[in-house]
Amino acid sequence: MHVVVAGQGYVGLPLAVRAAEVGHRVIGYDVDDRRIKRLAVGKSYVEDIPAERLRPLLDSGVAYLPSAEPGDVAGFDIAVITVPTPLRDGVPDLSCIESSARLLAQHLRPGATVVLESTTYPGTTEELLAPLLEEGSGLRAGEDFHLGYSPERIDPGNPRWRLENTPKVVSGTTTEGLAAVNRFYGQLVERTVPVSSCKEAELTKLLENTFRHVNIALVNELAMFAHDLGIDVWEAIDAASTKPFGFLRFAPGPGVGGHCLPIDPSYLSWRVERALGQSFRFVELANDVNSHMPDHVVRRLGEALNERQRSVKGSRVLLLGLANKKNTGDARETPAARVADLLARMGAEVRAADPHVVVGVHVPEPVIPGQQAAEHDRQGDPFAAVRRVEATPEELATADAVVLLTDHDEFDYGAVELHAQYVLDCRNRLSGANVDVL
Repeated sequence: MHVVVAGQGYVGLPLAVRAAEVGHRVIGYDVDDRRIKRLAVGKSYVEDIPAERLRPLLDSGVAYLPSAEPGDVAGFDIAVITVPTPLRDGVPDLSCIESSARLLAQHLRPGATVVLESTTYPGTTEELLAPLLEEGSGLRAGEDFHLGYSPERIDPGNPRWRLENTPKVVSGTTTEGLAAVNRFYGQLVERTVPVSSCKEAELTKLLENTFRHVNIALVNELAMFAHDLGIDVWEAIDAASTKPFGFLRFAPGPGVGGHCLPIDPSYLSWRVERALGQSFRFVELANDVNSHMPDHVVRRLGEALNERQRSVKGSRVLLLGLANKKNTGDARETPAARVADLLARMGAEVRAADPHVVVGVHVPEPVIPGQQAAEHDRQGDPFAAVRRVEATPEELATADAVVLLTDHDEFDYGAVELHAQYVLDCRNRLSGANVDVL
């Protein structure tokens, strides 16, 4: 079949590659020409898709074609929308979904299938996407073409749970639509999980991420209180994790990042507020706790420097890890950006080492239609003012303080313990007299 995947980021690229590997002819469409140029020469910016998986598909000439040309989406049998859905001033921005829908509608044919994977609030598929497709094509969803929703469950950098062995929730606006969506994903993954409607599928994704968001907020707040009470929260978490039932382990950290945790639960909160006029208190509380963890990190660092007769102003601070997740280059919504900004504003000389985040945001956010390239570039690198270095023994030794924000496996933790004057460890990876844990 002819498959179009609109959006070639952390979600769309693995999906496009997998679909091509099982025998479909795939167009990987993206409005960001820089992404497309990199993909066209076999350079992947997603760790889960190494060049050795991408190159054979490109060399075949038919399996996978990255493209920024709107006309290349014509003739599709199945189109999957995997574009970003950010928050703008606390309000869901679905402009990328809308743009994708208008483009696909121009080429929609009877019998084709359109699937939305982008995270969004319950009702988007039927209330927003369907009317746009119908208006642009003159066809009727559920009668002339199939429409469904399947939430993405990509976990970048996870070697155990990949696209193909992670159960895939699928839905459709009709029984026939569900069957069409299920058939497609059944070729890509080991197990599909059909649900009764698109709204249940949309809520599934928000439930998964809200669950994580709330529980991370719980241990983050607990870590703050435990430190002030003189209690080792990490030892308590380790002990609680030995219980074989009724407990799931979550660890504190410098905040939450990525597209999922800082953003997705707010979609649910926004929908509840708009539809029911009520506040989703758990989400709002979790947002408040997690968004202030970078401030807590900086406060802890300031206290530690004061104890050493130093102030933040004028101190050299080395940040280890800028990504929002270990062993990845994903720096979207990373709490490291807030930590770096606060320290710089306080007069610290901020340096940073990260073997994955090569230049600012490793995977550039897509250009929003109408946004100028220069504006996009300015917004794309939250670490533009931070000096990038390698975590050499000399850098570790000359820093007044080292802050471990992302515990990449590539870091030499023995060298950190040996050479650093003082370390604030936000991931509980280090030990020694010169180390404080979050």
